[in-house]
Amino acid sequence: MEVALGAGDYSMSPLCVASLAARGDRPALLYPGGRTVSYRELAGRVARQASQWRGARSLVMLEAELSEHSIVAYLAAREAGHAVAMQGRASLDRDRDVFRPELCYRRFDGRWRMERSEGDTVAPHPDLAVLLSTSGSTGHGKSVRLSRMNIQSNASAIAEYLGLTAADRSCLILPLHYSYGLSVLNAHLSVGASLYIPGGSILDEGFLDGLAASGSTNISGVPYSYDLLEKVGFRERYFPHLRLMTVAGGRLSPGAVRLYDEHLSARGARFFVMYGQTEATARMAYMPPERLRGREDRIGLAIPGGSLTIEDEDGRPVTGPDQAGELVYRGPNVMMGYASSRADLARGAELSELRTGDLAMRDADGFFRIVGRRKRISKIAGLRIGHDSLEAALERQGIAAAVVGNDAEIHAYYSGQSEAEEVRRLLVEASGLTLLQVRASRVDALPRLESGKIDYQTLRNRANGRLSVAAEKDTVGALFNQLFYPKKVRPEDSFLSLGGDSLRFVQLSIGLERILGEAPEAWERMPVASLAASGRRESRCRQIGTDLLIRALAILLVVLHHETLWPIPGGSAAMVILAGYGLARFQSHVLLSGAVLKLLRPLAQILVLYYLIVAGYTLAWGEVPWASVFLVGNFGFADPERHSMVPYLYWFIEAYCQMLLVFTVLFAVPFVRRGAVARPFATGMGLFAAAFATRMAFPLLVDIGNRQIFTLPWIFYMAALGWCAALAETWRERSAVMLAGTGVFLFLGLYEGVWIGTKIKYLLQIAVLAALLFLPRISVPRWSAQLILPLSAAGFHIYILHRFVPELLLPSLQPFLPPLAFALCSIVGGTMLGIAAWLAQRQLLKWLAEEGSAIEWRSRLKHWLASDRPLLALGPQEENQVQRQ
Repeated sequence: MEVALGAGDYSMSPLCVASLAARGDRPALLYPGGRTVSYRELAGRVARQASQWRGARSLVMLEAELSEHSIVAYLAAREAGHAVAMQGRASLDRDRDVFRPELCYRRFDGRWRMERSEGDTVAPHPDLAVLLSTSGSTGHGKSVRLSRMNIQSNASAIAEYLGLTAADRSCLILPLHYSYGLSVLNAHLSVGASLYIPGGSILDEGFLDGLAASGSTNISGVPYSYDLLEKVGFRERYFPHLRLMTVAGGRLSPGAVRLYDEHLSARGARFFVMYGQTEATARMAYMPPERLRGREDRIGLAIPGGSLTIEDEDGRPVTGPDQAGELVYRGPNVMMGYASSRADLARGAELSELRTGDLAMRDADGFFRIVGRRKRISKIAGLRIGHDSLEAALERQGIAAAVVGNDAEIHAYYSGQSEAEEVRRLLVEASGLTLLQVRASRVDALPRLESGKIDYQTLRNRANGRLSVAAEKDTVGALFNQLFYPKKVRPEDSFLSLGGDSLRFVQLSIGLERILGEAPEAWERMPVASLAASGRRESRCRQIGTDLLIRALAILLVVLHHETLWPIPGGSAAMVILAGYGLARFQSHVLLSGAVLKLLRPLAQILVLYYLIVAGYTLAWGEVPWASVFLVGNFGFADPERHSMVPYLYWFIEAYCQMLLVFTVLFAVPFVRRGAVARPFATGMGLFAAAFATRMAFPLLVDIGNRQIFTLPWIFYMAALGWCAALAETWRERSAVMLAGTGVFLFLGLYEGVWIGTKIKYLLQIAVLAALLFLPRISVPRWSAQLILPLSAAGFHIYILHRFVPELLLPSLQPFLPPLAFALCSIVGGTMLGIAAWLAQRQLLKWLAEEGSAIEWRSRLKHWLASDRPLLALGPQEENQVQRQ
């Protein structure tokens, strides 16, 4: 009989520092580009972090993203004797208020930080090891309390039936706050195996190449993972080291199970269909691969050390074959119990069995099969209608659907080209209901949680009428579709996975404030579906990124300087620093993945307006300013007076495009990319040093007079410094960037600068750098945020258009206005013209996104009319939309 591991028994765990260190230089974690963390190195990092967290037994809340920092923090918190609450970004703040952790370790504006608080007088029970949330994406649900014995027994059972050894390597694509993902980590580290962590999505360019190069022997995924693998052509590639794949976390269709079983069997590998719940730590059953053929809809047998039974509604055992009842599991991995408050953490183990809530049958061979969910049942007209069985019936007809309902009606949301009336007919056949009791709605994509499971709560909300048709036009999904048009945004996409840049970041910040009140922290990494499900939060003040405030102030400085010629020319320099800062925050993953050409795509928003201006000057002059056409006018060989380039004002646009091109070329070199993956901060500082050396050598090599201040060699070191500021995570790294930047700006401002404006320009950048490094977010009144964010979002439009007001629109009024009034009109008018242009562009993108949907509807309507089907074949919502078209 197994004994629960107490708080002092962690030294016996295969995940403790001593056990990790004993495995020496064997690889533990691997990343794209070849960077490897050995067990010895991992043990050292865990030990150092644990030493900083030792003290009275506490609760550590961890933002459990799939990263090296999270893995080290998880192991360190357990090593230090604490209980760990593994959280996704969307639920961290919510559950932090509920469980009041003493320590909270999270990514804050790109940097990992430990936040300490007084916590609570209630100490976690000595056996409590991990808290995992079961609440999904909406509302506060229960958390599962797992003991050390739960975790270790389940990891051992998984390793046993999968046959894991130290020679194995798993491709880890599941989030660590999801019990399935955490179990993959625990099981492999427990036997000394390694984990390849690709980061990003399966859909990312280069995923399959990285998987092949990693030497992974196994992959674990949820059903949605297999949908994505099909999209990227997984079965068309050969992976010589792959020996097994597993699926759990939901029902994979029997057809897909058969497909992957046959595919892997032909290559000498095995396919494991598994079943589990967070309440049982991760896994409760598996189907032996050698018995899978012909039983593709089974979950199999209980895992080693556990047992499965079926009981009726009165709790009596169901022993006969093919008789339905509730599936009940018993084993050492059954949770201690639920927790919905801090007081619950002090309770010991309260359960000896887990009533799963799933309806199951046992076949004549002893294999179990899930046939439905007790809570996913509607009782209509005396009939018990299982939602899962309806989904399976539609799936057999090739229709991917999610069914929700109550005791009055059933509603199926489906994707694909099927007609709603046909789906309703199939529902009637499968359920025995009438057309009056079933509804069907087509959606572009079924909403999903971060785990990849269907987000039924969002569908229930929609079915209950909580989202009106009018409200759906102003949703998070619609906002993303608008700003990333013509790219189609999927529910699992995030701002970063879509290749978002600093311009879209600011615009989305404004839109999310309108929809959500205050957007969650690190929203740029959250899936659109999770972000959309976030509740609205209101407060008198709101926190904004300090970079947004700097961006707004910088563009105002530019406008003010261009109009008054006061010695305050620091705005454009701050914008260069912000350009590098934004590249590192939002697009470094693009560069590090090798998909460098994606970096150039956001230029379209900038260059369309720029080339319209170039075209305007071409028409006015009757000559083509070729230097501006090729974006090289800032290099000093052309002149606006000769009409060979547009006015000097636009040098920043040219320099920015050149800057992106340099980053693209640099990271296209495999050697540079590998270095940046292995040592991102050191590589960034090396880039800064090289860029500053170029800045100092450039005037000695090329003499173009005062025009050199507009050239890329003259300013690129500031972009590199911004890049380093975004990458700096530790206090030591931030201090190094601050010291380097301060030294450079003091030298350039006090020693090299000969004009008061130059001195102010460079000294001002010290404050900019300090704010980015040590004050990443700032709390401002909500009314001021409503001014700052539009200024920041419209910064480019203001920069490129503000001189039109004094030079084209106001000259006729200049003789009648005092100089001060003319200057004020120029400054305010130029700023407002840029904001108006930004608003117009935003409306254009919104119209294009909506028109794209309208074109799709018109195409469908034309198809229906051509097939002589009546308009009433559409569902009510579809009919209304077609009528509006």
